[in-house]
Amino acid sequence: MSHTLTTIGFDADDTLWHNERFFALTQARFAELLADHTDRETLMARLLEAERRNLPHYGFGIKGFTLSMIETAVEVTDGRVPASVIAQLLDAGRDMLSHSVDLLPHAAETIEVLRHEYKVLVITKGDLLDQERKLAQSGLRDLFHGIEIVSAKTPDAYARIFAQHGTGADQGLMIGNSMASDVIPMIRAGGWGVYIPHGLTWEIEKAPAPDHDKFHEISTLSDLPPLIQTLTSGDPNAPS
Repeated sequence: MSHTLTTIGFDADDTLWHNERFFALTQARFAELLADHTDRETLMARLLEAERRNLPHYGFGIKGFTLSMIETAVEVTDGRVPASVIAQLLDAGRDMLSHSVDLLPHAAETIEVLRHEYKVLVITKGDLLDQERKLAQSGLRDLFHGIEIVSAKTPDAYARIFAQHGTGADQGLMIGNSMASDVIPMIRAGGWGVYIPHGLTWEIEKAPAPDHDKFHEISTLSDLPPLIQTLTSGDPNAPS
């Protein structure tokens, strides 16, 4: 049986361009700065706890990450973290907010192929100014029919976005590297969720793959147009 698809949403960070590797580099520097106070494994566990705790207050993005590093540094040093370390963490956060935008393979050509037949959107979350900067520097902005920067990716958010820009979530598809943010909430909203793994994934974005007929996984963005062709043609041999 064939299916109607009208609108495709693309995640941005680590789907269209590299992002998590800059967090990994900063975490390595963070561990060096606090090496006299705790081991790396303990420090990263404490940082992750702080990030989880702070998400409702700071949201997603580099600014919240930087504040969580500072909070963790204060905790693991019992309040004795040197001001010079705090300054270096603030510098690291500022550096992250100006990092280069390096596209992942096949990003531009995949969007270009699909945009002539479908409405294509970028749906990303995080700091508004940082996401707008990366979109502008990516060279991809003008390829999209719509841009949505949200505080969180939820089923309700996807339902609203795909109703506003398309014909509803049930005729929409979302692709991204986060099972927790890009795939599962989209499927719960009634659409397709396509997972494209990235070598580096934030622990908070990980979740088990759903057992659902609207879940699919591909290894590269160039696999997306053929997958969509099988989904819309009703090919029973569609990759999963």
